[in-house]
Amino acid sequence: MSNRGSATVTDADDSPFDVRSDVEITTVERYRRWLDRSVLAPLRIAADDWRTVVGWSIIFGYILMGTVGAWLVEPTELNEGEALVPPFQTMEFPLGTNGVGEGIFAKIVHATPEVLLMSLTGATFAVFMAIVIGVTAGYVGGLTDRVLSTLIDSQIAIPGLPLVILLAIFVEPKNPFIIGLILSIDGWPGLARALRSEVLSVKNESYVEAARIMGDSKTNIMRTDVLPNLLPFIGINFMNTARNIIFAAVGLYFIGALPYSLENWGIMLNKAYNSTALFVPEAFHWLFFPMLAIVVYSMGLVLIAQGTDRLFNPRIRARHAETVDDDPADIQ
Repeated sequence: MSNRGSATVTDADDSPFDVRSDVEITTVERYRRWLDRSVLAPLRIAADDWRTVVGWSIIFGYILMGTVGAWLVEPTELNEGEALVPPFQTMEFPLGTNGVGEGIFAKIVHATPEVLLMSLTGATFAVFMAIVIGVTAGYVGGLTDRVLSTLIDSQIAIPGLPLVILLAIFVEPKNPFIIGLILSIDGWPGLARALRSEVLSVKNESYVEAARIMGDSKTNIMRTDVLPNLLPFIGINFMNTARNIIFAAVGLYFIGALPYSLENWGIMLNKAYNSTALFVPEAFHWLFFPMLAIVVYSMGLVLIAQGTDRLFNPRIRARHAETVDDDPADIQ
């Protein structure tokens, strides 16, 4: 009996299911590896891609201009200088002046915070709505999918530009947050439909089936298993939506559909065009520099969108992580 009992213990010790790793990872090492994979590896990937470097440099420059620049540069006033001073003539007005003696550089700088707030608010709201509605419709299915798909199709069927113009005229928004929300109303349905299609292909993957069999809730599966696979697509569309918000805002300000509140690049273009700056060579810089600000900002967003896919690619991130080879779990 005693030999049988000792044999049982020996068999239990030799069981392949009782294998333990000889390597113990401390809490500090675990956090160090998380930092390397989640923060440092994406930074290394971004540093290797010129598009990401240039794009983020442009956007960071606009953020500095909208925060520190707006604090350092004094607001310009009417008749502060002579009318239509050419650019690069004086340090007081580096980009020249407009038809009423206001410094164009100061007006562009003080218009930047409003532009950044509009694009960030509009893109965040549009992407959030698309994620909630599109991912839920694609994963849950059934009646929920039919109802949410009907909502998406109904919103797509409504002409976006007339809807935005009517809301702008009715609400008369002056707050950049409200303007961003109004301009994003037409931005989420297309992305929601695309996300629904992506989820339909991801929901039948083996790892999602395994999580479902193990009893994970639908919310947890969508958050931890489905959504991470959509992050590259979502990141690209976030940047494109922010760019579209700026184009829509500038266009509506240019035609006068949005009320004049704070200074805005679209308002500057409107005033320059109405003052025949397009046909007067001496006033062309009044029209050119706001256009240049819009183009460079949009270019920065496009470059970031093009480099976003590599940041979320797990294989590329693994190659740029220094702690991968040291992790026993990664070796297996």
